[in-house]
Formats: sequence, structure tokens, C-alpha cells
Amino acid sequence: MAKKGTVFIIDDNKSILKTLELLLSEHFQRVITLSSPESFPAMLHEIKSPDVILLDMNFSAGINNGNEGLFWLNRIKTLLPNTPVVLFTAYAYIDLAVAGIKAGAYDFITKPWDNDKLIETLRNARDSRSSGSKRKTKEEPRPVFRGESPAMKKLYEQIEKVARTDANILITGENGTGKEVFAQELHHLSQRSGHDLVTVDMGAITETLFESELFGHVKGAFTDAKSDRAGKFEVASGGTLFMDEIGNLPFHLQARLLTALQRRKIIRVGSNTPIDVNIRLICATNCNLPEMVRKGTFREDLYYRINTISLEIPPLRQRREDILPMSEMFIERYAALYQKSPVRLGESAIRKFMEYSWPGNVRELQHTIEKAVIMGDSVLEASDFQFPEENLNVAEDANRTLEEMERDAIANAIRTYDGNLSLVAQQLGITRQTLYNKIKKFNLL
Repeated sequence: MAKKGTVFIIDDNKSILKTLELLLSEHFQRVITLSSPESFPAMLHEIKSPDVILLDMNFSAGINNGNEGLFWLNRIKTLLPNTPVVLFTAYAYIDLAVAGIKAGAYDFITKPWDNDKLIETLRNARDSRSSGSKRKTKEEPRPVFRGESPAMKKLYEQIEKVARTDANILITGENGTGKEVFAQELHHLSQRSGHDLVTVDMGAITETLFESELFGHVKGAFTDAKSDRAGKFEVASGGTLFMDEIGNLPFHLQARLLTALQRRKIIRVGSNTPIDVNIRLICATNCNLPEMVRKGTFREDLYYRINTISLEIPPLRQRREDILPMSEMFIERYAALYQKSPVRLGESAIRKFMEYSWPGNVRELQHTIEKAVIMGDSVLEASDFQFPEENLNVAEDANRTLEEMERDAIANAIRTYDGNLSLVAQQLGITRQTLYNKIKKFNLL
């Protein structure tokens, strides 16, 4: 059976994590392990939503009542309500199992586990999510903030016109504007919403794995190819393929992508058999692709192939009417996640929010509020938020180029986190590979 989906394992026993990683890597495309649930919310800024989570019930020495597992189950279901969670414990109390299922867990596995049962349970949980997504309808409520600003109303008029077509869409905008969120909305409103939206970060794919990731491979095609594997194009067939950070694709790989898009056929690495694929393509970038075409770093024919319709996401400073309503949405979300009493912005914080230029856009607003909700009281005042002084003058910021703001945002983050590039990438909401590319581009280190 072909490997499919991502499983996230949270357990404080590192030996168990290693064992499960080896076991499940034969059945899932991606296995991510974490020894403490404390880091889970932050990791979601860096990774895509998993298809199933295996969650241990006890993390503190000497405590085996399962309350920690139930607590984290509640947080995970608040953050990822549609992701199935399988509970995992050495203490198989019936009452605990019932409490977990009532709290939203998909199933319950005891230690020591039976390999076949564990694999079957996780597969069923993964497939239940896929089945559930195929039952979604257009009328289902979506956690998307549309905004009331003229810029966002105009954008959504465009989205509603093009969503039901199969036209290729190019989404442009600064870092942190929410390009992936809008790709998800386009898919949801499309005629392909009953099928998968498959996301690939073009800035994170290594050159040696480019063809394998996108087109798949057959067993024996290279040293680590121990079984056949479908690529992103095949997995997305019938649905939508979202290529994020398309501007970071090296020039010499662009021709291979163009060929697949023109022919709507792919050939797995190690095979000679063409496979038809039926995808709707959405791409996103914060790069100036027309300028890259002029400089010869992005193929003109590929640019026109992916750019039937262009949608530009306005930066937050250009839709200031949305700042406070969006802030309230994030405050409500994180107050519930971290079980804080009702939280609101005080008058001084409101003034500061409206003066600030938000160079990191919606992502910066979201992270700023999350941090303040965790550390602050029921009323968040200006003193609860620390912003760089140079970004408090909106008029000056408006005269700076996109590249200048991007460079300054990365440089500020590097200074803030003392050169810890993992934390910098996490804070900026980009992959480490993309961060390396930006550091090289701006000559920051």
C-alpha cells in the first residue's frame, strides 16, 4: 500500500519515538516526532497540519492519571478541530478511554502496542479525515477573516469570480499576508473542493529530490527508494496543487516543471510510463516575478503558464480597518487555547496597533497577540507590546520598497534571536531553506 499523509507523534519516551518513526515511515509519507507537547503550538507555525496525531497521555514522572493527555487533547482539538487524535498510554483505564473519546479523541491505543493494530488505527484515523473533507460543502463555515476594508472587498470579488474555474492562479503579496489561507479559500470555493488540496513549498525542496517530490519514484530508482511513491502531482490529481514560494525555484528546474504543466503528464523517477494528472494549479510568491523575468532568473513561458489570473494580497498597513477586528479574532482564539479569562485590548494598545506599520503583516499580528495573551492580563495595554521604534512611523514606512522591508524584518529577527536561525525562521513563518536563501540574497551574515 502506498505511503500517504503525515503522522505526528508526541511522547516523552525518546526510544518509543525512534521505534515508531522507523515503524510508521513505511506507511506514512512523513513522520514527525516531539518529546514534549509544550512545543506543539509553536511548531504549527513551521509545519503543515498533520493528518493524524498520536498523543501520549502522561508526560510528568510519577503521574499516570492521564490528565495531561486530556489537557493537551483539548488544546490540540481547539487548534486543529478536524485532525484526528489517537491517545497512547501504558495505563488502560476504561474511564480514561471514555473521557478521551468524549473529549474528541478518535481512538485509544495501549502500550505495549501491537504493530498491526497501531498501524491500522492510525491509517483509519488518517482516512477518516480525508473522508470527512470530501463531505464538506460550500456552505460549511470557514475560519477565514474576510475583512471590511475596500482592498479586501475588492480581493474577494475577484476570488468569487475565479474560484469555480480551473484557471491557474498566481497569488502575490508580502510575507505574512496569508497567501496560503487564500489558496485554501480558492480551493474550498472551487468545484474541486471534494478532493484534496496538496501543498508543496518550492523553497524547501532540495534540488536532488525535486523530481521525486513532485513526480514520485518507483522502487529501486535510487538508493533510498525502498517502495513506489506517488509525487505531489499524482496525490493532487482531481483536486488542487498549491505551489508556495514558486519564485524560489532554481532556474534550471523550471523547465521540468513547465513540461509537466504543459502536458499534464508526469513520469515517476526510474519509470518510463507517463501518468495523466488532472490538477488545478495555484501558485504563490512574495517575489517580483516580472522583474525576475526581465533579469533572466525566471522563465517567461513558465510565468505566463502559472499566471492566468493574478491575485495580489494587500499588506496589513494598506487595510488598517481590518487590524482591530482581526486582533479581536486572534485574542478570542488564543484566550480559548490557553484557557485565559476574557481578554481585550485597552485604549493605549489600540492606539499603538493603529500607529504600527506591521511589516510582518497578519502573521506578525497573530504572533504578537498570542505572546501577549500568554503573558498578559485580562486587559492588554500598550506596555504589553514591544515594537521596533523604526516601524511605528507609518508614513516613513510607506516610502520603503518591499525588498527593504523584507530585509529589515529578517535582520531584526536575527538580532532579536541572537542568530538562532531556527527561531528566526519560526518567527517569520518560513522554512530554514527559504531563510538561508534570503540571508544570501540580502548578504545579512
